[in-house]
Order: sequence, then structure tokens, then C-alpha cells
Amino acid sequence: MQQRELITLAALGGCEKQLCVHIYTSLNVGWSKQQVIETFMQCIPYVGFPKALNTVYAAEEVLAASGEEDKP
Repeated sequence: MQQRELITLAALGGCEKQLCVHIYTSLNVGWSKQQVIETFMQCIPYVGFPKALNTVYAAEEVLAASGEEDKP
């Protein structure tokens, strides 16, 4: 399940509403904040910095709302 979420997160840049749902799902299947953010950072060469940055902003909103932002 974690690998499926990895692929989905990497593919959903530019679809922030759907992306937020999958970020929540990723947290529910055991991903850490760091794993979520690193997934988007790895996409920079393929999707471009602006698109990857938008996904990070969406992730930060979800992480803050879920309480994960405060965890290491």
C-alpha cells in the first residue's frame, strides 16, 4: 500500500485537492512527514520546481491539519 501511495503522490502534482486526500492516506498507512516531503523533492527534476513546490505547500497544510507537522 505504501508503494501505491508513493506513485500516486508523485503523479498528482497540480491536482492539489486530490493530492491532499492521498497525503492523508499516506499518513494513515504509516508514512512520516519526512517521507511525504522527500517524495515531492525527488520529483523536482521531472515535473519542475514550481509544480513540486505547490505539492509541498499542499502537504504542509495537510500535515498541519493532521498534527503531523509538529512531529520530527
